[in-house]
This record gives sequence, C-alpha cells and structure tokens, in this order.
Amino acid sequence: MNWIPLLAVLAASLGCAYFRSNLRTWTIAGFAALLVVGVLAGSSWLAIAVTALVFGLIAVPLNLDDFRRRKITAPLLGVYQKITPQISDTERTALEAGTVGFEGELFSGKPDWSKLLRQPKPELSLEEQAFLDGPVEELCRMTDDWQITHELADLPPEIWEFVKKKKFFGMIIPKQYGGLEFSALAQSAVLQKLMGVSGSLSSTVGVPNSLGPGELLLHYGTQEQRDYYLPRLADGREIPCFALTGPTAGSDATSIPDYGIVCKGEWHGAQVLGVRLTFDKRYITLAPVASLIGLAFQMHDPEHLLGDKEHIGITLALIPRDTNGLEIGRRHFPLNGAFQNGPLHGKDIFIPMSQLIGGADMAGQGWRMLVECLSVGRAITLPSNASGGVKMGAIATGAYARIRKQFGMAIGRFEGVEEALARIGGHSYAITALSKATAAAVDRGEKPSVPSAIAKYHATELGREVAKDVMDVHGGKGVQLGPNNYAGRAYQTAPIAITVEGANIMTRSLMIFGQGAIRCHPHVLKEMQAAQIPDYATRLRAFDRELFAHIGFAISNAARSLVLGLTFAKIGNAPGDKYTKRYYRKLNRYAANLALVADSAMLMLGGKLKFKEKLSARLGDVLSNLYIASAMLKRYEDQGRPVADQALLAWAFHDCAYRMQNALDGVLRNFPIRPAAWLLRALVFPFGRREVPPSDRLGHRVAALLMAPNEARDRLAEWAYLTPSANNVVGRMNALLPDVIAAEPIERKFAKAQKSGALKSLDAAAQLLEAEQLGAISADERKLLERVRAATAEFIAVDDFDPSELQSAVKHARRPALRSVA
Repeated sequence: MNWIPLLAVLAASLGCAYFRSNLRTWTIAGFAALLVVGVLAGSSWLAIAVTALVFGLIAVPLNLDDFRRRKITAPLLGVYQKITPQISDTERTALEAGTVGFEGELFSGKPDWSKLLRQPKPELSLEEQAFLDGPVEELCRMTDDWQITHELADLPPEIWEFVKKKKFFGMIIPKQYGGLEFSALAQSAVLQKLMGVSGSLSSTVGVPNSLGPGELLLHYGTQEQRDYYLPRLADGREIPCFALTGPTAGSDATSIPDYGIVCKGEWHGAQVLGVRLTFDKRYITLAPVASLIGLAFQMHDPEHLLGDKEHIGITLALIPRDTNGLEIGRRHFPLNGAFQNGPLHGKDIFIPMSQLIGGADMAGQGWRMLVECLSVGRAITLPSNASGGVKMGAIATGAYARIRKQFGMAIGRFEGVEEALARIGGHSYAITALSKATAAAVDRGEKPSVPSAIAKYHATELGREVAKDVMDVHGGKGVQLGPNNYAGRAYQTAPIAITVEGANIMTRSLMIFGQGAIRCHPHVLKEMQAAQIPDYATRLRAFDRELFAHIGFAISNAARSLVLGLTFAKIGNAPGDKYTKRYYRKLNRYAANLALVADSAMLMLGGKLKFKEKLSARLGDVLSNLYIASAMLKRYEDQGRPVADQALLAWAFHDCAYRMQNALDGVLRNFPIRPAAWLLRALVFPFGRREVPPSDRLGHRVAALLMAPNEARDRLAEWAYLTPSANNVVGRMNALLPDVIAAEPIERKFAKAQKSGALKSLDAAAQLLEAEQLGAISADERKLLERVRAATAEFIAVDDFDPSELQSAVKHARRPALRSVA
C-alpha cells in the first residue's frame, strides 16, 4: 500500500507526458494524484509525505524560472556549446533555403491531422485542363518513341517546332513575359502525360521548367535580364540548359573547381568589367542544342576590382551559345535515352558583369540561389516523370496480364504474376499520391526541401521497382525492342532518374534525415539559434525555454511510444472514416517512435550522427514513409473516400508501415550504445515487431483492379495518355480490355467444344466457323472472338528486323577519343 502514492505520481506523469502538459500542470497533477490516491488507498501518511517530498524536490525547482536557469540551464548551455557540431556555411544555406510543411507535424511525434486535411484539394484550372486536353494530347499523338530513341536519337523537327510554338518550355514563365504561368500541379500533369509516351520527350520539356535559367531569372534576375530573356525562353527562341556537374564535382556541388577571374575585357566591341571563365562540365541536359547556358562557377577577384574580398564564392552566369571559346554540341548517350545531354567546356571565356544572373550584386550568392530553387524543381520534374511512368506501366501490365493467355487462362491469374501486379498497383498508388502532394506544396508557396528529397528518392526508387515488375510480367514481349515495345525503354532508362539532381544514395543517407532532423524538429534549430545569441541573458532565457520544451517533448514521445505500442495504436483521437481511422492512429504511433529515436540518437551520438549515414538513412526512411502514407490518406480524402480505392490504399499503407517498422528495427539493432538501444526497443516495440507485408488476399484484390475496367483503375490512370491511336499500343490495348473480358466466357464454351472432339479442323479460324455451325457459339460471339484474337495477336507480337536496319544506326559510329583532363 505504501507504494501506491509513488505509482500514482508515475501514472499522473505518464498521462501528462502523453498529453504534453506543461511543467506546472504536471506538478499539480503529481501532487494531486499522490494525495488523492494515497488517501483513498489507505497509504500511511509517512509514505505520502516521503513521496511528496521526493516529488517536490524534483518538480518545484523546475518551476522556479530563475533558479532553473542559473543552476540547471546555464551549465547545460556551456556543455551544449562545446559539444554541438558547427554547421558549415553550405549546410546553413541549405537549411535556411527551405520551408517546413506537414513534415514538421510528422516529426513532432503528435501530428495535427487537421492541418493536413485543411489543405485545399489540388485541382487544375480550366485553362490548364484545356492545355492538357488540347496541345498535350496532340503532342502525344504526334510522338513515336521508337523513332525518337532508335531512328533519330532526337526529337523530330516537327515536335521541336510544336513544343516551342505551344510554349511547353514556358510553363513556369509568367504571362507578362509571354509564358503560360501554370501551377506546379499543371506542370506535373503535363509531364506525367508526356512520360507515358516518351521519357525523352518528358525530360526535354521538364528541364527548362525546372532548375535552370528560367527559374533563376524569375527569382534573381535583373529586370533587364528578365525583359530580354524570359520572352525568348517562353516561345523557344532560346533553349536553356544549366551546367553544374563536372568530372570532380558531382553530388558535392559546392566543390566545383570551375572558376572565373574578375577582369576587364572586350564585349561587343567595348572594354568592360567582367569575368574570364574556365570550366569543364558534363551530364548537362539540353546542352548539345542549348542556345543559352546557365553556369555555376567559383568567382575570384585577385585584383580587388569589385571590393576587398578576393574569393567571392559560387556565382551563376548566362553564356550565349555563340560566345567565343565555348565548346558545345557533343553528346552523351545515357542508357539509350534520346534526350539531348552532353558536355560543355570553356577556357578563358570572357563575359561582362551584366551576364551574371542578378548582376554584380548577386556575385557569390550562387549556392543560395541553387538550393532555394532546387527544392522546387526537384519536387516536380522527377516525381512527375516517375508518376507518369508507373501509371502507364500499371495500366499496360494489367491489360496485358488479362489479354495474354498461357495454359488456357490469363497470366494475371497465376499467383506469381498476381504478386507482381499487386506491387505495381500499390507502388503506383503511393508514387502518384506523393507526386501530387509535393506539387501541391509548391503551389501553396512552400519551398519543400525535405519533401522534395523524399519525393525524388522514393518516387524514382519505387519507379525502378515498378519498371522491373512490368518487365517480368511481359517477359519476352518487354525484352524485344521495337516500335511495339512500350516497356523496354522505361526499364533501360530507370537508373537515370536515380542518379540526377542528387544521387539517390546520397539523398537517402545524407539529405532526408540530415535536413529533416534540424528543419522539421520543433526545437533543435531553435536551440542552435538560441545558443548563438550574443547577449548572455537573452541567450540563457531563449535556450532555457527551448531546452525544457525539448526535454518535455522527448519524455512525451517516450510515453506516447510506450502507450501506443502497448495498445497497438488503437486509442487516441484520429480523423478519417471507419476504414482509415486505424491508419491515422498507426501513423501517430510511428511519428512518436521517430521523434523518440531521432532525439535519442542526436543526444547520445551528437556530431557523430552526421557520419553514421546508415542510421541516418533508416531514420530518413521512417520520415519518408510517414510522409508518403500521409499523402495517400490526403489523396483518399480529396477523392471523396472512394470504396473502390481501398484495396490500393490498404496495400500501399501496409507496405509503408512494414518499411517503417524495419527501418526502426535497423536503427535499434545497429545503435552503438547498446543499453540505450535495449531501452528504446522496449519503448518502441513493447510486444516485438508485429507489422507484416501486405497479405496475399489484399494483393489479389489489387491485381484484380488492374486487370479490369473500373473507377479505381481510372483514377489511378489520371493524366495518362490512353487515346487509342496508331502510335499508342497501350491505349489500343486498354480500349480492347472490355472485349477481352466479354470474350472469356465464349472462349470457355469454345474450349468445351474443342475438348469434345466435335471440331475437326486444325485451322483456328475454321474451328470458329465449325463451332458456330455446331451451335457451340453464336455468330456474334464468333465475330467477337475473331476481333479479340486478331487484336491479341498484334499486342503479344514482338518486332523483328532485317540486319541492315540494325546496322544503319552504327555504320558511321566510331569510338570517341578520350578527352584529356590534363
């Protein structure tokens, strides 16, 4: 009985921690609990008094602000300033460049779901929808990807002319400069539709509307630069590219060796102040055809012509194609992708100060300019391309799996194929929801640095998995390249998206959690800022406020992790309908788990966590899957909670939950401080790991959705080009699907007649006529079978070539000489 007051205090503390009560509320609740429960339980007054004394010695000093600051916070501030790793200028710029959206709620350990659900539903304007239904539809109809990738290794002239004329390169440019001024959602929709017919075309359109001269000029250009260049970029008179990557500076973009020396030189017949540039760039998309080159370089002023500073820093410039000394035009050949991509070289190229983006005033601001714009471009282009690719993969593979028969039934009925179809459908649902979420964030005015990294990594990684499954289901049909192969090029080029705009390995291991831990955490960045305040008294007050808020935050997440783990996340307020409420509660649990484990890792490992990339990557996986699951739930709500979509949502959600569990388990198994790992495991997994992959039954439901026309399949195919046309095999195959399904019972009647031995002919067409004459099938049924069989033969056929057709592409090829780097 004498232990009951102590247990009452602990129970009250657990409740206050779970609900995130403040210090004073906790103190009052603790005293009230020990007194009321102790008296009611008949505990001795001595036991109550001793418990109250111990609790008071802990709680009361914490409530005395001045005492707490002098005796507790001040020493901790001194330790904090010694052990906290210094943030480099590069890291500070990256951290300050982005904004924090709903991902901050996920990192809080207690998401406010109303903030997510209050966000407006992303929708296209009437003008944007008209563009999608008009010029984009027409462009898709014009496009022959085999001609682009094999015969020309380029877009044909009529397509180049069309995309310029219809201002596809000017989607981000305001109307006052002659552009379309589309939303991020509209850009995403356009790219998704184009990606379904040609990745080379989608990349060509995407790059000018992503990080490059257009966006940089919009944000940082002088008025004179905007007035001159933006109209020319909008209507295609100028084709832009942006040169950042070089042989020795890839993902580590801040180490670029390319340099420019401030000096005087001649420009258009006059002596002006400018920069003499030397650079060596590669992997630059659109470079071979670009007329306007954006360039990042290190700027130096050894003669102090601009001021006292000698090393000015990364600077961005615009170089016209006809500038003397510029080497341009040669091409790389990225995995048979036909989009223009190649190297750029220059030695002692002179440009005036007026060619610096933003003029001389923006010299040295290049890194800030890049990271501020990169998060926006990365949130749209690559996730949209991945989304468009997986949509077409899902629709095509579902139809093919129903049309293609083996052993007398559709191959989609085999469980092995069904398993692949389920992954294709579930991953497609996740990727498309993620892509729409990041585009919507941009349209709300956010600069989503962390979500854009999440979207870039997971959309392209899952997209690669979908491409593999598409190929596995298609088998030889996907392997044999040719005009009728709609799967091979996507499979070939999938690794390209993995490597660009921050290689995926680096994005996962360094960026997602590395930025998220500081940007999204409610207290870490504020603590760091407080510790740098010059005035000591102000610094102490600010640090004290954030420190104890952080301590309460950590205790709360420990309590929430334990309680939600013990109750299997079946308690707590949550939005949603009867079907999805459990999903929100499960995300509440994993959000608390992430916040607890991340805080513990930062506290115990300090600056070493920066180098524990595998731990950071796994913590980033948890944050990523929380964000992806949230995006899927928002999509489900925006679409009116469609019952038909529940199988897709459930498969993708359980996949996310399983990945989160395994990522947390990986952190705890490899956490270097083992006693801490054991304690954290008890709080995070009190009953062990209980998440499982999506079930076979759920996978069967997802596969069935892909193999038959239905509203869920139609929603998944939003913005896909499915018009049946000569160059769109997938569109024609999709249009045939209702007839294929209608023909299946007729095929069974026909097969019964065959087995009976009544059909004597060996010719397939003659057998159908015999079956009709015998009354096994009707005349209309025979005609349907003939139509379906003819179309099926076309869709399962593969291409073949005269050897000369394959030789023609290499007749004039030669092994290029290796470029000297000396």
